[in-house]
This record gives sequence, structure tokens and C-alpha cells, in this order.
Amino acid sequence: MSKNWFRIGLVSIFLLSLAVRFWGLDRFNTLVFDEVYYAKFGNNYLTHVPFFDGHPPLGKLIIALGIWLGSHVKFLYESVNGLTGSLRSPWDYRWINAFLGSFIPLLNAGIAYQLSSRRRFALIAGLFTAVDGIFIVESRYALINIYIVIFGLLGHWLFLLALNNQKQKRKLFLIISGIAFGCSIATKWNGLFFLAGVYCLWLFAWIWQIIGRKINHNSEEVHQQAGSPLQKLTQIYAWQIILFLGVLPLIVYSLIWIPHLQLDTKYGFIEVHKQILSFHERLGGNNANVHPYCAAWYKWPLLIRPMAYYYKTAHSIHEPLPVLGPDLPANAGKIIYDVHAMGNPFLWWFSVAAMLFLIGMLIVSMVMFLQQKKQFTLPKNFTVDTWIALYLVVNYATNLVPWMRVSRCAFIYHYMTAVVFAFLAIAWFVDQCLRSYYRPLQAIGVALSVIVLAAFVFWLPIYLGLPLTNEAYRLRMWFNSWI
Repeated sequence: MSKNWFRIGLVSIFLLSLAVRFWGLDRFNTLVFDEVYYAKFGNNYLTHVPFFDGHPPLGKLIIALGIWLGSHVKFLYESVNGLTGSLRSPWDYRWINAFLGSFIPLLNAGIAYQLSSRRRFALIAGLFTAVDGIFIVESRYALINIYIVIFGLLGHWLFLLALNNQKQKRKLFLIISGIAFGCSIATKWNGLFFLAGVYCLWLFAWIWQIIGRKINHNSEEVHQQAGSPLQKLTQIYAWQIILFLGVLPLIVYSLIWIPHLQLDTKYGFIEVHKQILSFHERLGGNNANVHPYCAAWYKWPLLIRPMAYYYKTAHSIHEPLPVLGPDLPANAGKIIYDVHAMGNPFLWWFSVAAMLFLIGMLIVSMVMFLQQKKQFTLPKNFTVDTWIALYLVVNYATNLVPWMRVSRCAFIYHYMTAVVFAFLAIAWFVDQCLRSYYRPLQAIGVALSVIVLAAFVFWLPIYLGLPLTNEAYRLRMWFNSWI
């Protein structure tokens, strides 16, 4: 694939992302789901109203920036409301999320390209990320989860760029990467899991090298294969990790708190963190008695319990869009407006299968290596695909495993930080199929891609909140647990 076609592909993915995020952005002239908190909090920064929230301030500060810019740049809109505390259009508090959220597919494509230098793998990764439902929904409203992912992926992409560069450029990319990771944590604390993935990979590379030298001390040195930036992990020294990916993110995180602490002087820096921790401890157990959409971590990958962010009914499509008030009786002829925070089902299911395949591939590779050597030695070099598998498995695990010990009520959107690496896994698998000379494998790659794209089109109405008949709505709710 030529550079020009690669660029055209990236631009097309970005335009698709923009289209599905901005189309009918002001469709519901109200506050949807947690907009009742975050849109209001963003407006509070502009109106100087103190408030407490259970998360760090960056996501709300970005929403505030969007509202401020929106109030100075008049969009072509008609609807306004005062639900944020000021007279605002839904465009004002939503557009910046829609715009910045459109970059998530490009970031995943960038990571794929840095890992492999394969343009088709990068485009598939970007396309699959662009057609996922939960990222579309979260980007269309004034919510903050996309900022954990945006800054976390940006930090990873910059870290890979640092590995692919030398000296001053490497330091520069490490510095910007540390800033990005600090911003991810300053959105929600679980942004730290993105940084944990980098720590784990770096520690693994150093431990592997040290142990390998001791075990293989009598064997000849093997020249490292070129191709994966992760082979250069041991070129990053401890002081660089501590300074650029330890101290710097902490400084960035602390500085981002300054505007909030100046607005709300009730708690200082230490006390506000105690209050946040106490807030999360009070959320109770992870069951439907606490919240109807509580879902334990093991329900996320298989899409067992998605969430309805908005659900209203009307007599016909010609009625004004419902905003407030009770639903119509269940037996009334009606149109359903539903916004479902639900991933692309087949994309998520295929992604889990691909992640399990990569785990199996790593295990089989090690077993085969040991059988060939007939003695316990460690390979000094990994293939590019082994490094990709290791990178994806480690980062998926660091973003999912910590939730296994969380007892508070959790929701499917907490899986967003892990599932982006699962998207890379299925993109890698499809690319491997398409690269194969074996026709049946090529057919599998094409079939998986077609199914994912068809699922995107089929479930798109419940991502965008388009009007559906009761029959069309039920057709898309395959399981009772989805409702």
C-alpha cells in the first residue's frame, strides 16, 4: 500500500468518525446520562460556582473550554436549555467531545503502525475503532471517559515514537508522553492503568535481558532483529522512566488541580483526594440493588450488560422529540428513542477471541522454543508479531485485571481503556489473514471485516438515538440483559 493511499485511508476514517459523532448532535435538548453532572460542572467553572466531584478535574475543564468556545462561535442550532445553570445549546457542551473523540481511531491506527510498520494493519485498527458503538456514544455527549482513552493512547503512541528515535528526539517524545499520561490520570484515576502497561513492558524487557544473559552466558550473541520498537525498551534507562514517566506525570496531575482548588476552597489538595476515595467507597456493592446497570468486570468483554443512557417514547415520528416526562404506556403505539452505551457486538466478541488467540500464541511460541533447544534457555530476540502480542496482552491485562478486585458498583464504560487494545488484537488477526497466501484464511479476514461493518450499520440507530419502532428496537435487543 502506497503512502498516498495510506493517508487517504486515515483521512477517510477520521471523516467517518466525525460524521457519526456530529450527525444530530443536538438531537436531545436535555442532559443525557451523566451530563447531569459533567455538563453542569463544566459550566460551573465558567460561572465560578464551587462543586465537588468524585473524579479529578481535567475532563470537566475540557468541557468548560468547549462551552466557552461554543458561546463565542455561533453554531447553526435552534435548541437551547438552561439545564447546565446557564442558557446553552446542547452543541455548546457536546461539540468538543465529538471533535476530540474522533481522534481515537487515528491514535489506535498510529499505535498499530508504530508497532509493526504495516499500513494495512494500521488502517484496519483505525477502522474497527471508528465503528465501535460505545466510543461513538461517549463522544456524542458531555462525558469524560473518552479523555482517559485519548490521553492514554496518546501517551502510548508517543512512547513508541520515543523508542523509534534517538537522543534528543527520544527525550522530547518521552516528555510529551509523560504529560499525556498525567492528563489521562487527571481525568480519572484509572488512567494510571495505561502507564502501568508501559512500566510492565519496560520491567519485563530488562528482567528478560538480565536473566537471559545469566542463563545463556555460554551461547553466542545474536544480532537483534529489526522491526519492533519494543526491542529497544532496554535503551530506556531507569532515570528516564522515573523522571519522564513518573515524576512528570505527577507534576502534570498536580498542576491540573490548581483551577479547581482555586474555585472550591473547601478542601485542600490532600483532603480532596481523601474525599474522592471516600466517595468511591460509599458506592456500595457491584449488584443491581445498588444500580440497575452495575456490571462486574467479567460481564464487560462479552457485552452482557450494556447501558441505556437515554430512553423515551413518542406516539409517532412527527411528534417533537421527547425530553422530559414519563414514557407512554407499554401497550401504546409508539416510536422509541434509545441511546445505548453498547459496543459493536461482533467487534467485541471477535476481539476477545483474538486476545485469547494471542495469549495462546505466546504460550505456544515459548513451548516450541524450549523443545527446539532441548534445554532451558531464553530467546534473545522476539519476532515482530511476538512483540505485538506481548504488547497487546500486557496492556489489555493492566487495564482489566485491577477491576477484578474492585467491589464498588462498576459499569461497562470502565472497559473502554482495555477494549481499545482488544480492537488492535482483532485488527492484527484480520491483517494476518489477509496477508496469507492461503485463500480460506483470506476469506476469513474478509468475512470478519464485513460482519463487523454490517453490525455497525445495524446497531447504529441505538448509538445515535434515531427513532425506531418497537419491533425495530426489539430486533436489536438480542438479549434481555441488554435492555
